[in-house]
Amino acid sequence: MSHTRTDFIRMHPEVADALASGRPVVALETAAVTHGLPREELARFPRFFDAVHASVRDAFRGRPANAALGRALAAAVRAEGAVPATVGMIEGKLVIGLTDAEVDQLASMREVRKISSRDVAAACVDGTSGGTTVAGTILACRLATPARIRVFATGGIGGVHRGYALRPDISADLMEIRDGGTMVVTAGAKSILDVPATVEFLDTLGVATVGYGTGYFPLFLSAGTPALRTSAEARDARAAASMFAAQQSIAPDRGMLLCVPPPASDALPTELMEAAIATGLETCARDGVTGPEVTPVLLSAVAQATSGTSLATNLAVLVHNALVGARVARAMIKP
Repeated sequence: MSHTRTDFIRMHPEVADALASGRPVVALETAAVTHGLPREELARFPRFFDAVHASVRDAFRGRPANAALGRALAAAVRAEGAVPATVGMIEGKLVIGLTDAEVDQLASMREVRKISSRDVAAACVDGTSGGTTVAGTILACRLATPARIRVFATGGIGGVHRGYALRPDISADLMEIRDGGTMVVTAGAKSILDVPATVEFLDTLGVATVGYGTGYFPLFLSAGTPALRTSAEARDARAAASMFAAQQSIAPDRGMLLCVPPPASDALPTELMEAAIATGLETCARDGVTGPEVTPVLLSAVAQATSGTSLATNLAVLVHNALVGARVARAMIKP
């Protein structure tokens, strides 16, 4: 049995037209919509939202936080003059450019999968719906037509998990970042991971980590520290776009990380995050929690230690990165 890409991939006409005409496009993931956020309305807005376009704030009014996120990120990209390409799996189709209704559909599903790059083919055959991870969204960027999507904005990437020496666990995100030929705009690796090992592994893979106005690798919800340096620094969106253009000329299939610190208004103290994670790890050791069940325990410890403000910071990071991604994508097409 033979198939073509069009059997399993659907491009939104607006996204396809923008790619054909050379307009800026920013890819957005949906794993945060399906798995990362609560299914009720926000009780507290990030302070960062006071300074963003009203359309971003309006997306959260009267909607569950997870459903609102997809609309808010798309609104942030549009506010900066770029076209959003929200990616997700809908009934066996890898959709590049979800509509608001399709984002709501994913957000409301109870039986929904996380779709990494390895899962796309099986999900297509099985008719599965799900939210794409960083790795799954980078794959979609490569498969987009009539041209590859060059900028993808997300929150925190996956990486090397804590306790790697006992249980080898490295996210597929890192390999896809290297091989995807896409600039991934991120706030670094999630703090519950082994971030120093993740930075070392990115270096081993030859992935450029470019700090956006910083020389430090950020810690997702916290700013970076001198202990973790980026491999380069870009002072603004135009400088970042120039670096990526140069890399594309030299190694067109090599990806790049643009490392954006969380907005200062909502960033959490690094010491608080590390203390919370240490508490979570102690809980895991005491209760015999291992493998995939460790992450929920750590996230719960962080939420408790921050009195719930970690959610607001997470949202601020996601929206901020979407804004930065759109600025960089726009800078890529300007002479």
